[in-house]
Amino acid sequence: MSKKITVILILLMISSYCLGQSNFNLPRSDSDRIHFKLIGNLIILPVEVNGVKLSFVLDSGVSKPILFNLANVDSLQIRHVEKIFLRGLGGGEPVEAMKSKNNFFRVGNAININQDIYVVFDSSLNFTPRLGTPIHGIVGYDLFKNFTVEINYASKYIELHKPETYKYKKCNKCETLDLSFYRNKPYITGEVLVDSQFIPVKLLIDTGSSDALWLFEDDSLGLTPFNDIYFEDFLGKGLSGNVFGKRSKIEAFKLKSFRLDNVNTAFPDSSAISYAKRFKERNGSISGELLKRFNLIVDYKNAKLTLKKNSNFKTPFYYNRSGIVLEQNGVIVVKEKEANKNMGYSSGTDNSRVQIDIVTNFKYSLKPAYTIVELREGSPAEKAGLQINDIILSINGKDTHLLALENVINYFKSKIGKLIKLKVDRQGTIMQFEFRLEDVFKQKELP
Repeated sequence: MSKKITVILILLMISSYCLGQSNFNLPRSDSDRIHFKLIGNLIILPVEVNGVKLSFVLDSGVSKPILFNLANVDSLQIRHVEKIFLRGLGGGEPVEAMKSKNNFFRVGNAININQDIYVVFDSSLNFTPRLGTPIHGIVGYDLFKNFTVEINYASKYIELHKPETYKYKKCNKCETLDLSFYRNKPYITGEVLVDSQFIPVKLLIDTGSSDALWLFEDDSLGLTPFNDIYFEDFLGKGLSGNVFGKRSKIEAFKLKSFRLDNVNTAFPDSSAISYAKRFKERNGSISGELLKRFNLIVDYKNAKLTLKKNSNFKTPFYYNRSGIVLEQNGVIVVKEKEANKNMGYSSGTDNSRVQIDIVTNFKYSLKPAYTIVELREGSPAEKAGLQINDIILSINGKDTHLLALENVINYFKSKIGKLIKLKVDRQGTIMQFEFRLEDVFKQKELP
C-alpha cells in the first residue's frame, strides 16, 4: 500500500510540474545569477531555444519572445506554427511572422517547456550589424512576470528570484516607484522640467532601446525640443519600419529624488508611433542609456520598481558628433605578421656564441568590416568627403578590425573639437580623411 501511495505522489508532483511549465520556473533553487554583455546600452543574454544556444536582447517592451536572424541557425527546430502579423513601431505595414507553440526555453537555470514564440523571417529586422555581435531575438514579459528580477548594470548580471521567497534588503539610498501595466508592458511615472516646472510623464520601461529618453511631442504639456534646439536623425528600426525624429536635450529629468540634467531626448515622428499612442496615457519611453545609471529590482508581482544609483550615474550624456552611422557588414581580408624564432649554435672555439634567425611569416585573416550606412546631412563627416558604403579601416591610427564596433563608435562621442582621422576603403581605393567633432546643435541657433 505504501509503495502505491508513493507512486501516486510522484505522478502528482510530475503532473503539477509540467502543468506549471506554461511559465518559467527555477526547478532546483530559489534564485539564479546570469551574466550578460552590455552592448550599445542593451542587455545581451545567453538563451537556449529547443536545444540551440542563441543570444537575446532582454526587452521589457515586448510581451512575447521574438526570433529573427536565423539564417545561420540551421539546427533550430520550430514547432506547431501558424501565420500571424505583428505590429510595432515604424510607419510601415505589419510584418508577417509565424507563431510557434510548445518550445523549450532556458535562461540560465530558468526553464519553460511550453513557450510561445514569434518567428520573423524578414532579413531587414536584424540587430547584429548595428551591435557588432550576433543577436537572434528578444525576450521580455514572459521572464519578468515569473520572477523578481534584479538587474545589475554596473556588474553586468541579472538575478532571477522566485517571488514567494524573495526578501528585500534595507536600502536607504534606493527609491521605489509604482509600476502599472498595459498589454503586459510596464510603465512608471517620471518628471520632466518644462518652463521651470516639473511635469509628470508616463513612460514605458524599454530595456530593448539603446536611447535614453523618448518623449511624444505634446504642445499642451510643453513636451517639445528644449528651446527648439534639435537635429533630425534616424532613431531606430521597429517591427513596422524605420523610426525617424528629432534628437534634442531636456534640461532635467527626475525619478522621485534622483535627478539627471541635460538628458539626451528623442522626439519620434508621429507617423512612426501611431500604434504606440493607442495607449492615451503614454508620454514616451525610458530606455537603456538612462536605465544603465541604476541597478534595478523589477517586481511585477508587487507592481514596483526599485532603483539605486550605480557608478554610471554621473556619466555625461553624449551624442554621436560625427554624423556617421556604422554597421558591421561582411568581412575584410587582413594581412597579419607572425614571427618564428629558430635558434642555432655556432662552431666557434668556445662554443658560446648563439645565432638567432628570425623568419617572418604572414597569415591572412577575415575580420569584421565596419561600413558607413548613414551620414547625417551637414555633419562633419559629410563635409569632410566621406560617403555611404565607405569601409573604415583605421581610426586615429588604430586598426578598426582590432576594435569592437562599440569602441569605434565611442570615438565619435568624444568632446567637441576632437580630431578624427580615418583611413577608408572606397571600392578598393584606400583614402584618408580627417575632421573635428562639432556640437550637434551648432546649426540650430536660439530664436
